[in-house]
Amino acid sequence: MVSALGRLIFAVVARRISRKGTNLEKRLISSATKDTKFPTKWPIPGINHILLVASGKGGVGKSTTAVNLAIALSELEERPSVGLLDADVYGPSIPKMMNLNGQPELTKQDKMMPLVNYGIKCMSMGFLVEEKAAIVWRGLMVMSAIQKLLRGVDWGILDVLVVDMPPGTGDTQLTISQQVPVSGVVMVTTPQDIALQDVRRGAVMFKQVGIEVFGMIQNMSVFICSNCGHQSHIFGENGAAQITDELGIPLIGDVPLEASIREGSDIGKPVARQTGGPCATVYQDIAMKIGLN
Repeated sequence: MVSALGRLIFAVVARRISRKGTNLEKRLISSATKDTKFPTKWPIPGINHILLVASGKGGVGKSTTAVNLAIALSELEERPSVGLLDADVYGPSIPKMMNLNGQPELTKQDKMMPLVNYGIKCMSMGFLVEEKAAIVWRGLMVMSAIQKLLRGVDWGILDVLVVDMPPGTGDTQLTISQQVPVSGVVMVTTPQDIALQDVRRGAVMFKQVGIEVFGMIQNMSVFICSNCGHQSHIFGENGAAQITDELGIPLIGDVPLEASIREGSDIGKPVARQTGGPCATVYQDIAMKIGLN
């Protein structure tokens, strides 16, 4: 449904267009108050679940979380087959974090073959442009690119496709949430107030378009000194818990501010590969809590 504010905006615009008694205002208001019907969601052949990893703000470690979560999911007891889609067209990070480069090969059906590392099938705009090239596109071009990355790829059979979303609540979020059947979304934030404001907006948006929010991950939750063991809450303490209580969604993980996580991302060796390590265990616990069947 369109909000009261939306109806008011339509009414004001209509009055300014015509003040001579035409029926334009009535037509605009009538169309604005109709129930919104989302486009038909077409499944991607061979993919059982689509899991979004999203945030309201950039710089909270969303891509790092997506990469490590994809690996952790692939190492669950059931050994599900996992793919990873980099939907951040303007700032693709997956190629570097997954230590992948080169252009995808094409099948006879002109579909791109995903690049593979650590058993994860990956696709990113970063495979299709030069590493230092700036992507300067308007919204329609971005939406077209997202469609190509989703449906123009020969994903094969996947139990889960993890999608690293761009920050915010823009064209990419709407395109994916309205055009493919999404199983759910995991929100990533830091405990900082300014990040919490934006992650709240993101979670509300996904709820509005009918996508289940599986839970929230609080990244960079605490820094533990390697020399003395002292804990410092650099970005605040327990901020995400306040938001999850407010929105009625679970807090499914606290990821520490740990140098090994950053180092692994920079060199293309995600920390989740270190089975039994303390940081790997955090991501494995999160993967088990998501509980995709």
